[in-house]
Parts: sequence; C-alpha cells; structure tokens
Amino acid sequence: MKFTVVGAGLAGVEAAYQIANAGYKVNLIEMKPVRFSPAHKSEYFAELVCSNSLKASRIESAAGLLKEEMHLLGSLTVDVARQCSVPAGGALAVDRNVFSKMITEIIRNHPNITVENRVYEKIEVLPEQILVIATGPLTDGALAEEIKNLCGDYLSFYDAAAPIVSADSVDMQKAFAASRYERGGEDDYINCPFNKEEYENFIEELINAEGAVVHDFDVYEGCMPIEKLAKRGKDAPRFGPMKPVGLVNPNTGHRPWACVQLRRENKKGTMFNIVGFQTNLKFGEQKRVFSLIPGLENAEFIRYGVMHRNSFINSPKLLGADYSLKSNPAIFFAGQITGVEGYMESAASGIMAGLNAVRRAENKESLILSNKTMIGALSDYISDESVTDFQPMGANFGILPPIEPKIRDKKERYAALAERSLNELNRFIK
Repeated sequence: MKFTVVGAGLAGVEAAYQIANAGYKVNLIEMKPVRFSPAHKSEYFAELVCSNSLKASRIESAAGLLKEEMHLLGSLTVDVARQCSVPAGGALAVDRNVFSKMITEIIRNHPNITVENRVYEKIEVLPEQILVIATGPLTDGALAEEIKNLCGDYLSFYDAAAPIVSADSVDMQKAFAASRYERGGEDDYINCPFNKEEYENFIEELINAEGAVVHDFDVYEGCMPIEKLAKRGKDAPRFGPMKPVGLVNPNTGHRPWACVQLRRENKKGTMFNIVGFQTNLKFGEQKRVFSLIPGLENAEFIRYGVMHRNSFINSPKLLGADYSLKSNPAIFFAGQITGVEGYMESAASGIMAGLNAVRRAENKESLILSNKTMIGALSDYISDESVTDFQPMGANFGILPPIEPKIRDKKERYAALAERSLNELNRFIK
C-alpha cells in the first residue's frame, strides 16, 4: 500500500509520523521552499504563523486536556513543543523557529518518510494508494479548484496574526513584568497598563485607523482583529485581550483600567508578541496606533500583523468521524481545512487521519474515539450531519457531554471532565 500525505504543516507531519511509525513507507509532499503562501516565511515544517502559544498547559483546561490526549496517542508536535517551550505563565508557548526546525529534522530523518518538495496540483488516488490532504487553511490555486471539484461545498473565513516587537525597545519604566494571578514566572509576560484616559484615546484611534482592505471580513471569533473587536463597543477590548484582571501595576499599587500583555516569542526573550492583537490595519497605521500603548511609544516592530484568507470544507456533509471522505474512503483530510480551529486541534486531526489511514490499509475498522474525549468530541463535531451552519471549532469543554449530576463549580466541573476524558482514552489505549 502506498501512502501520500500532502502538506507538512502541523496536521501533515502528525499524519505522516503516525503512518511511518506503524511501519509503512510514506511520501510527504510539501510545496515550500518551491512556493510560499502569503503568510509563511520559513522553509521548515509545522511553521507557526499566528502565534507561538499552544494555549493553556493545565489538564483542567480544554487546551491542556487536548495536548495530554495527543501525548498519550504518540504526538510528535506536543512532545517537541514541551522540549522547546519558553516561559508563558500557564500556557505552553514555544520558540517557533526551534520548534519547526526540530520537527523538520525528525521528519526528514525518519527512515519511513520520503519528503518531496513540489507543488501538488492534481488529486489522484491510484489503486493500492491512500491519500491524506493536509494542505492547510491557505490552500489556493489549482489544488483549491481540485478540492472544490471533489467536495462541492467549499467555505472560507479570514484569519489574522498579531505584531511582534523587540524586547529591548519596550519602556519598562511604564510597563512591568508579571503573569496574571502570579501564575508562572514573573517575566513570562510584559504588561502595558492604561489609565482610563489613555485607554479611551487609544480605542478612538484604533477604530478610526485605516485597514489594509476596504471590505468587511467574516472572521472566526478566536482570531478577531483587535480593531473589529473595538468597533463592537469601546469596552469590548477591556473585557477581552486588554482585560486587567489578575494584574497589579507596581508603579501605582492598583489594577490598571486596561492592560496589553506581551508574551515571549523566543527562548532568549528578545522578541514579544502583542497578545490578542491580531490585526488587519495597514503597517503604517499599526506603528502609529500601537505606539500609543504605554511602554510601546518607541517600540521596534519586528513583524507587523497580517490578515489572510483561510479556507475549510463543509466537513459534516463530506467527512466521517475518521476524517475520511465519504465519497472516497481512500482520501483523508486533516488540519484546519476540515474546520478544526487552532494549532493543536489541527495536529490532533492529523494524528487521527494518520492512524485511520493505516487502519484503512489494513482493512480494519476505523478508530473513532469517544466523544467524552476532547479529540473524539472534535471528530464528532466536524462529522455531525445535523450541523447546518458549519463554522470552525476549537477545543472547549462545551463540546463534551455534560457530567451528571451537574457540578456547579466551574473549576471542579472542568477537572471532572478532564479526568473522565483521560480515563476514557486510557481504557481505549489499553
């Protein structure tokens, strides 16, 4: 049986890794460095575009639970991420260049994986061949047309990335280092505090700044541009990415009116990204408006925020819970193109697609995890035929079946859901 995986992003490398570790030869086709998408800059695999954070580490959180489930299933990306993490409070953040380089070396050196650097444009499934399409949310050109022809319904939304500033250009006489509620190391985050007047002036400039495109975007909530969020109401950012809760400004002894957090981008701590500030403003406007943030008046912007088009298929109509195409079970999809939203969610779908590609080749029943697990719940969501207005979904406790009797305390409820999930998965693995 011949296995082909198209795309060496998070989902693609996980799928190829699972197939190869099962003892099968697999061709991994990656277009970089022959061609780069508008958002990708590095020739390494599993490039992290929007942020270097893989979200919360705590197992009692949805994101932390997802990563632990992936680890139990032999995830490549989770284990590498834990090796190259940078301080980020309660989150798992990575030095993205080290992360991608390590994954690239592991994949290229795997004896069962052959990497082909070329642009894949024609979908062909020959007898005795299984194909995994993990080309990501920026799939375009001839391959996008091929997928449209194969799938019919082809949906799209827009995604945004936050700017990165140099650490030594931040005015630490105005900013201060601290994690919310003193979780993690005190230098994991740099905090830029606003008083009420500063905040209201900033929001006014933000909502009137010029965007890079003139038409409105249908943006997934998790990547809402900060300027669009501000237009929903002047206090919207203050209850979102600019929330001051859990922070005390040591210069005043009080909680700020609002606060912008900067998170480490690399292990050396020389670069920080502006947390939650995905944006579609023109570069000049980003420099002008974001320099109004206290502490960033003279900030050096290493990378400005960008906006790019993301595409995904209407998975509930097209895919089974094993990520295979209903009309052609020899074809699997994985990653954000399936409608899972987020780095680790994409990687998790790659694990499942890879495991099930092997089972398909061995004429075994598909591996469908219980929807009481986070990975199983995501698989269930993207294949739920009752969903009519399909939108991307990330890991969250709301997609898990509730625990009965209901636990009122949210912290205790999340801990119980996580314990149930891991028990389910461990029983399955055994």
